[in-house]
Amino acid sequence: MVINGFEGAIIGVARRYGQPDLIAYDIEKIIEILINRDNMRHEEAIEYFEYNIVGAWIGETTPCFIDREKHNNVKQ
Repeated sequence: MVINGFEGAIIGVARRYGQPDLIAYDIEKIIEILINRDNMRHEEAIEYFEYNIVGAWIGETTPCFIDREKHNNVKQ
């Protein structure tokens, strides 16, 4: 499932055993698109993203969203 208008934020495909592949989006790139394309402030873009994009369940192929900053802080 591709989210129209956010193709520039796609960073790959996420694979899971026994499940359909998912389009993976970079959260910060989505925020940047909302700021630049829709003239949102950073806080508005985050709120819009959380409510309207992450909060939208569209079935088992709902995209996943990668937070690269949190990844750098994950304990191993």
